[in-house]
Amino acid sequence: MKHNKLNHGYPKISYPRILIGGLGGGSGKTIVTLGLIKSLRNKGFRIKPFKKGPDYIDAAWLALAAGESASNLDPFFMDEESIRIIFSLKAQDFDISIIEGNRGIFDGLDVEGSCSTAHLAKVLGSPVIVVVDCTKVTRTVAAMLLGCNNLEPDFKLEGVIFNRVAGSRHKKILTRSVERYTDIKVLGAIPKLKKDPIPERHMGLISHREYESEDNLNYLAQVVGDNVDLDRILKIARDVSHEFEIKPIWPKRVVSEPVNIGVVRDSSLWFYYEENLELLKACGANIVEFSLISDLRPPQEIHGIYLGGGFPETQADLLSKNKQMREWVFNCAQMGMPIYAECGGLMYLCREIFTKHGLYPMAGVFPCKIRIHKKPQGHGYTRALTTRDNPFFKKDSEFLGHEFHYSSCEIKEGEFAFVLDLKRGEGICSGKDGLLYKNTFACYNHIYGPHIPSWGMNFVRACAEFKNSLVTRKNFLPPIRAMY
Repeated sequence: MKHNKLNHGYPKISYPRILIGGLGGGSGKTIVTLGLIKSLRNKGFRIKPFKKGPDYIDAAWLALAAGESASNLDPFFMDEESIRIIFSLKAQDFDISIIEGNRGIFDGLDVEGSCSTAHLAKVLGSPVIVVVDCTKVTRTVAAMLLGCNNLEPDFKLEGVIFNRVAGSRHKKILTRSVERYTDIKVLGAIPKLKKDPIPERHMGLISHREYESEDNLNYLAQVVGDNVDLDRILKIARDVSHEFEIKPIWPKRVVSEPVNIGVVRDSSLWFYYEENLELLKACGANIVEFSLISDLRPPQEIHGIYLGGGFPETQADLLSKNKQMREWVFNCAQMGMPIYAECGGLMYLCREIFTKHGLYPMAGVFPCKIRIHKKPQGHGYTRALTTRDNPFFKKDSEFLGHEFHYSSCEIKEGEFAFVLDLKRGEGICSGKDGLLYKNTFACYNHIYGPHIPSWGMNFVRACAEFKNSLVTRKNFLPPIRAMY
């Protein structure tokens, strides 16, 4: 790492880094990235993993491979300076940062490619290595790579890794073609694997919490180690000149005494951006992890609950069987405890979940039925306007988010006044999202904390009010309005 000092006191550092992209979804970039990270880790390198875009599942697998938490970088949520600040804060003390892109390298929100993987690479000044699915193709790969290097004048691929290569002859023709027609480095060729080491499900890779991970990651590490030039990749990662400022990004504490926020982490709910939890900590919260499946209640007193997304539909039977926990969550809502729920958390707070296997009772805070469908009911980025007072967002505030759900929330017309008006996105129904009961807020929309730090400030402040109500022995806390 190269260190320089700026006049205003913030250090400027250059971090070794590479970005792994693909020509489209399903190219194998996640499998290759996992194998690369695990292989380097097994050699003693400290790897910091990043995932481009709104993604929890791939990020969790990257974290397992690296043995370090994965961070998300998304140009939709953050301006360029904020992306560089988050990256620099997270990349400290690591030998190399490996960023996995999403979709095709140039795929963004529009024909200009805004918020694309290529855009992120340029913001970070990161070399790009592309993974190409070479099934039934040879010389055409060179043409595709030439097209990548000619689409945008300030973008250039540094290397390519062939994937799903049929054999030595196939590899030889691919390599000669790329070396003859381009100046892109051929860094490896992954053979066709007999089966996917990590199966996929409707939202992408299967959850690491539902599938044996270590043996499969070690297998991928061996495949990549045997077929990819790791030394050349390290050289590319180190040969970077773009430097980053390290400066603070989180708000100051909003409470004098810490509060405890319960965060569910089990096989039913585990979709959390690490940055969201870091934001809550910076504002004055201790994070207390617990399970809706195996715990009867959290291990210590808590003053708020954060229910992230996940797969409650696959764990519905276990969730329904833990009646004591369901009743405890229901009673917390009745007392006015601040509860914030996203997607899977919303599903748990409803009356019941209906799947192909049957009907399962949930916490019942909201008298709604959740129904699981075969196709997505909401998928993509969102833009929300807050239309009612609530504990987490000031009325008339606007913020960005994303949604991806196969479930629908069945509500009788006029039964609830929604809190969020989605200018972009589906939400619970027709662009309306956000159910509110006392100080419990539940929606399909996911947020990214660094984009809207006031969420964390309001959450922690509300928890402090609830904590005070316990001290003064009030029976419940009345509805709270967001302050920030």
